[in-house]
Amino acid sequence: MQPDDLAALNIIHAIAPAIAVFPIAMVLGWVVTTWMRIKNGYPLNGRWGQSLYPKTSSEEMERIKLLTSENAQLRAELGSIKDRLATVERIVTDESHRLAHEIDSLHAPRN
Repeated sequence: MQPDDLAALNIIHAIAPAIAVFPIAMVLGWVVTTWMRIKNGYPLNGRWGQSLYPKTSSEEMERIKLLTSENAQLRAELGSIKDRLATVERIVTDESHRLAHEIDSLHAPRN
């Protein structure tokens, strides 16, 4: 063997443990992540992102319905508040309102 071959072989021997550890670490990470998802009640995802074991109980469905109705009520209230705010902004920025305010301030007695 030539010295160049020995140097390349030494480099391969130095890198081989790191190359072997990387896939093992990835598999262990996947196992731990899956175990944590199962332990905490998260549904597992399939290859294309679909839930393999979705947990839907009647209690959860009722909670979803309540949250949906509350969301609709809050959206309606927000729309009402936006309309009221637009009216207030229109009144405040109205030129005749400002002119009337200036005239009223002129009529006020001065000390």
